[in-house]
Amino acid sequence: MTHETFTATLALVGLVILVSSLLSGAVERTGLPQVAIFLLLGAALGPAGLGLVELPLESNALQVIATLALVLVLFSDAIGVDIGEVRRQPRLALTILGPGTLIPAAIISLAAWLLLDLPAPAAAILGAALASTDPVLLRTLVRHPAVPPSARLALRLESGMNDVILLPIVVLSMVALQPARPEAGSELARHVVGLFLLGPLLGGVVGYAGITLLDRVRRSVGVRRDYESLYALGVAFTAFAAAEGVGGSGFLAAFGAGLVIAALDVELCDCFLDYGEASAEMFLLLTFVAFGASLIWSGVTVADGPTVLFALIALLVRTVVLLPVLGRSTLATRDRRIISWFGPRGLSSLLLVLLPVFADVPGSERLFQITCLVVLLSVLLHGSGIALYLRRLAGSSVPLPAPAPTPASAPAPSEPEAEAPERITIEEFKRLRDEGRPVIVADVRTERSYRDDKLRAAGALRLPPDDAVRLARERRLDQHATLVLYCT
Repeated sequence: MTHETFTATLALVGLVILVSSLLSGAVERTGLPQVAIFLLLGAALGPAGLGLVELPLESNALQVIATLALVLVLFSDAIGVDIGEVRRQPRLALTILGPGTLIPAAIISLAAWLLLDLPAPAAAILGAALASTDPVLLRTLVRHPAVPPSARLALRLESGMNDVILLPIVVLSMVALQPARPEAGSELARHVVGLFLLGPLLGGVVGYAGITLLDRVRRSVGVRRDYESLYALGVAFTAFAAAEGVGGSGFLAAFGAGLVIAALDVELCDCFLDYGEASAEMFLLLTFVAFGASLIWSGVTVADGPTVLFALIALLVRTVVLLPVLGRSTLATRDRRIISWFGPRGLSSLLLVLLPVFADVPGSERLFQITCLVVLLSVLLHGSGIALYLRRLAGSSVPLPAPAPTPASAPAPSEPEAEAPERITIEEFKRLRDEGRPVIVADVRTERSYRDDKLRAAGALRLPPDDAVRLARERRLDQHATLVLYCT
């Protein structure tokens, strides 16, 4: 790497961090498709713009970026799975991840075979890649508190777990597309073992060993929460390397490690979601910039009649399938419509279809270009749809009433009491309340801890830690009150 390339790369990373940080508030409030912004940023920096970034399909840098991105997507998806939610609604999970994922993949594959004149294995790769919904595009939607809980759960499960169901289809189809060789049978068997045995097994072992070691260190000397999030990323990369080293699927190993952590160590999950997830998302946005520089726009070059028709089928088939499939569930009509419509295709689809490209599978470049076209249309249609829906939610929300004013007869706190202690006892809390002092109890537990624990503090306001300041301002909390934070 030359000095100029190294400087440009650092400048690109810095630019992504600056832009994503500055736009974070606007994205949360308006639902703007952040992915579209970074695709346009990539175009401005690419050969058609300033010429600072150019990553052709055959570049080693693209392969490294795409591999790391897919590992982060799968690991973040797995560690974000709420096992408690899945246990409470197993039928919804099975519906979304079973027929809700596989039927659209099969129909898209059939459309690709009929309209695009592709071999059956290549059509299967395209169907699997385009059946994957994107967690990055869905981020603002699934985190919005006004979205119905069942809809949030279904979208979070689908975007978080359907990649691991579709990945084996892509890998096995890649093997089928390779030129016929005498050892083809043994190669297929090796891939099957690596996919369904070695990868998940080693991922689970590395994940369990990682949380066991972390728990011992926690008990003896303690570990900072921000470093726990980095530790989680280390577990993901270690699991990937361990599986790849013995011929297993490193991607499924990363997913398996994340799933073990989600099931056995809620504290590590929360630490990752508090700190590490933001770092992972920064890297994923950097990946969008890399694609936006030139690669993703190659989808426009294949936009003839049959390909555009196929793209529309790929975007609409999920809605057509899920509406009747979910009709047999107990979900409300509004929830079914939200789940069925909001299924954007994005980074996950691009990363899955890049696997045959990196393996030099014949015809894989055309598969990538078609996927790029569908992703561009999805960012436009689904991204704008999510933005409009969130704006409607914001417009229809009713602000919470302000707390009652402090009684004039209430004595002002003395100087020593104004400096609140780090911890407050139940007796101190009761004394302040009995004396008529303004006291606000806020439940600031993470969303997962809040849902899993049935114990609630009486009269507490819910202030999630990732948005506490904004919510406190919206509710116009008394700035002179004693604020009691409930977090355990």
